[in-house]
Amino acid sequence: LVSPMQGTIVKVVAADGDTVEPGDTIVVLEAMKMEQPLTAHKAGTVVGMSADVGATVAAGAVICEIKDQA
Repeated sequence: LVSPMQGTIVKVVAADGDTVEPGDTIVVLEAMKMEQPLTAHKAGTVVGMSADVGATVAAGAVICEIKDQA
């Protein structure tokens, strides 16, 4: 999951090890005074979560990976 734009993380919904379905919110990004939820693009398990509330992320920054379920 990558950030589509530069912004600030205002909410982290999913954590490492969480199981998600397509469309589930992973984090909420604020850019230009608007909140943009970043959602899972596939079902799987969240790994490598690098987002913290208040952190600034660049466009294209990796937020986490979603690994296929075994």
